[in-house]
Amino acid sequence: MNLFTPLTLPNGSVVPNRLAKAAMEENMADADHAPSAGLLRLYRTWAEGGAGLLISGNVMIDRRAMTGPGGVVLEDDRQLERFRHWARAGQAGGAQFWLQLNHPGRQMPANLGQPAWAPSAVPLALGNMSRHFALPRAMDQAMIAEVIQRFANTARLAEQAGFNGVQIHAAHGYLLSQFLSPLSNQRTDQWGGSLENRARLLIEVVKAVRAVVAKDFTVAVKLNSADFQRGGFSAEDAREVVMRLNELPVDLVELSGGSYEAPAMQGVARDGRTLAREAYFIDFARDLQSVANMPLMVTGGIRRRPVAEQVITSGVAMAGIGTALAIEPDLPRQWQQGQDNVPALRPIAWKNKVLASMGVMAAVKFQLRRLGRGRSPDSTVSPAWALLMQQISTLWLTRRYRKHMALQQ
Repeated sequence: MNLFTPLTLPNGSVVPNRLAKAAMEENMADADHAPSAGLLRLYRTWAEGGAGLLISGNVMIDRRAMTGPGGVVLEDDRQLERFRHWARAGQAGGAQFWLQLNHPGRQMPANLGQPAWAPSAVPLALGNMSRHFALPRAMDQAMIAEVIQRFANTARLAEQAGFNGVQIHAAHGYLLSQFLSPLSNQRTDQWGGSLENRARLLIEVVKAVRAVVAKDFTVAVKLNSADFQRGGFSAEDAREVVMRLNELPVDLVELSGGSYEAPAMQGVARDGRTLAREAYFIDFARDLQSVANMPLMVTGGIRRRPVAEQVITSGVAMAGIGTALAIEPDLPRQWQQGQDNVPALRPIAWKNKVLASMGVMAAVKFQLRRLGRGRSPDSTVSPAWALLMQQISTLWLTRRYRKHMALQQ
């Protein structure tokens, strides 16, 4: 078994190889929150780059609940034809293309002007940055039922549009992850307290999604190995959640980690000088694969072929690559041809970890926008410049979003 061995999922569908383009938020939707021409061009570029699987950035199940302005929303069939074009673009090279479905919960920018839902009314602990996020409202039973229905509805629409599957985002501190963590979930009803209760929403979402799609349509889950906060969701919790997911028809679990409060998914605490430190979450995966019935995928900082090979030879089914594919979108093809390119952005040595995480994300999004315009990436971009450009873009997209939402009332 190597990087270019096909993977047969539990539902019988086949991923052509073991390299996945992991989710990266693009914020490149058009004014109707549908896939833009630039987004289609971006995914066609990745499709031609040789990855066996493409996973989209956040696709929101509710236009009132956004991880940021410019996000793609799929909640009805009004823009379904645009999604069909997107599906075909991502499948152009023979890869599978899954939509990542998400609800931000309390991790929603306050300037979008929308109420934030969360398991409990616990605001983000980001110091001075906390004011940039809406104060959350504890969800009642009707809100929880609506979220479950919305995940299922968006999955059904994704299948209609021709995508190969969906990934339910239960990591990185978004809503389903918030329910899993005892720090953000302080409920005392059947949705909080014990891990069984805290995992209930994720389990119910998976059941609802699977009930409305075909058996050969992939249903995957993205799960934190840990959220790296004292008293939060732990590696032991992740192990138990995977065991609970074993009882459901889940086709793959992707392991990542961190949240806005502890941005481990950006690797800001890693020095990147050794191969062992590059695949951040591989140690978690090695432990979890002893109990997981479904294939596992590891994402987090992979940019060297030896590290990707280490992931696969360890028994983990897939290696997810994010930032490296923003810099070299045809990296899988290069590796298959025997090249050992190691894409990297300019390092960020900022002391503020939250700001450093924002700088990394801005530098990545800078590359995505260039690819969407048909231009080559620029890995030498200054993180400060990328962050400034991102802030300007966000301001413009926020005004556009608020106008759009005003017209919906």
